[in-house]
Amino acid sequence: MRTGVIRLFKISGITVYLHFSWFVIAAIEVTQFAGRYRSPVWGALEYLALFGIVLFHEFGHALACRQVGGIANRIVLWPLGGIAFVDPPRRAGAYLWSIAAGPLINVALVPVFNAAVAIISQRQSVLASTDVLRFVSSLQYINYGLLIFNLLPIFPLDGGQILRALLWYPFGEIRSLQISSVLGLAGAGLLALVGLSWHSFWIAILAFFLLSRAAYGWQQAKAMIAAEEHGVMVSPSPSAAAEELRR
Repeated sequence: MRTGVIRLFKISGITVYLHFSWFVIAAIEVTQFAGRYRSPVWGALEYLALFGIVLFHEFGHALACRQVGGIANRIVLWPLGGIAFVDPPRRAGAYLWSIAAGPLINVALVPVFNAAVAIISQRQSVLASTDVLRFVSSLQYINYGLLIFNLLPIFPLDGGQILRALLWYPFGEIRSLQISSVLGLAGAGLLALVGLSWHSFWIAILAFFLLSRAAYGWQQAKAMIAAEEHGVMVSPSPSAAAEELRR
């Protein structure tokens, strides 16, 4: 995620990058999206809008982190979604707010999309039977899907990191990371089994990513324990508040 990226723009000190692999997958996915519409242009618009929702979500993480005094200056979009690199203060509350703010953006978008679908559906006009309604309805379901999936308690998904923040209060920083990492490994393993049973390439890729990040979290906790035993202060690497898309 630190190489092979293209700088898109910078807002409020946060630079947004696009990984080169996005273009490869987009060429495939847009074709599938376009199949749902009379005009293929709407398929491309839906795919771009999907990543627009993802970007709003990641800005939620980044801005919340900065609000509590943390560092967040980079967001990377890639085929499976987006990653906001956040480094909040080492406090349970600051960590919790930095992670929870992302899904809260999706919660805020729920009434927006619901109202848009209701207005278009009720209008006795050509809009109710064209690609416009199909487009807005798809975004409504995409937003729901992103919200629900990201709240699964699988580290490093938002749900897993929120669980870690809650465990931080009774168990402390390191122990909470250990517990959430183990749960993340178990959850990712189950997801891998689902991918195999469904013959889904995308779920397999996603499960591998989650397994690698959960394993990294476990190794990070071990390093923090070793450093603590030797009286060395070690700051964990910035959290990747990640959103894995739609599969």
